[in-house]
Amino acid sequence: MPRRAVEPSYRLAIFVLRPLLMLLTRRDWHGAENLPDDGGFIACSNHMSYVDAFTFAHFLVDNGHPPYFLAKESVFRIPVAGRVIRGAGQIPVHRETGEAALAFSSAVLALQEGRCIGMYPEGTLTRDPQLWPMVAKTGAARLALTTGCPVVPVAQWGPQDVLAPYARWPRVFPRKTMHIVAGPAVDLDDLRGRPLEPVLLREATTRIMDAVTALLEPLRDATAPAVRFDSREHGLPPTGNPAKALRQRLRRRRAS
Repeated sequence: MPRRAVEPSYRLAIFVLRPLLMLLTRRDWHGAENLPDDGGFIACSNHMSYVDAFTFAHFLVDNGHPPYFLAKESVFRIPVAGRVIRGAGQIPVHRETGEAALAFSSAVLALQEGRCIGMYPEGTLTRDPQLWPMVAKTGAARLALTTGCPVVPVAQWGPQDVLAPYARWPRVFPRKTMHIVAGPAVDLDDLRGRPLEPVLLREATTRIMDAVTALLEPLRDATAPAVRFDSREHGLPPTGNPAKALRQRLRRRRAS
């Protein structure tokens, strides 16, 4: 359970959600010893299901590190739940706008206060057909190199069996096992203290995603593709359901 005090809304969320997760899932957790004993850190996970935000948080909370997520702003507008999320100190991200810098500043402050920031470097559910981690954005790397805080890679497998990407209805029975493992902090020491140029940020991001993927391979008992899936090369939008975007594109072509 959390080692530090959390907001009342956060305690409420834990009170409501933790028993449900304990009831509805099995847990195969490893690597908690790699989570820092003190000080702020960034936990970076792969992202293949809306359910994995809950299982990711469950793992961190039960190991004493309640995470603070950078979440898309629309989540904060969900009736009732949005108020709880905001009250729990989670950080809204206004994607593709000038206000995105506010989220970065809030995350820096949270790390300086010794909190755990939970991040999905990919920025959205993976579009890889086999659900392997895809090419990621550089936000996590920028945050790590700006603050000097460690990045702990985390791999998950199992949430997609409860709720497939962009599916509407979960499949909770029979109970699924949530496989989660945290690895040693990613070595970024040789990159720290240097100008945050695009090449540097991309190198740091690649190291983070390589570490997450290396943890995921034994969970899946499979080998990841040699080349990571890149949404831009496939003409997919940066966020949202890619299948829906493709259908809309086809409709526009037929109408023209």
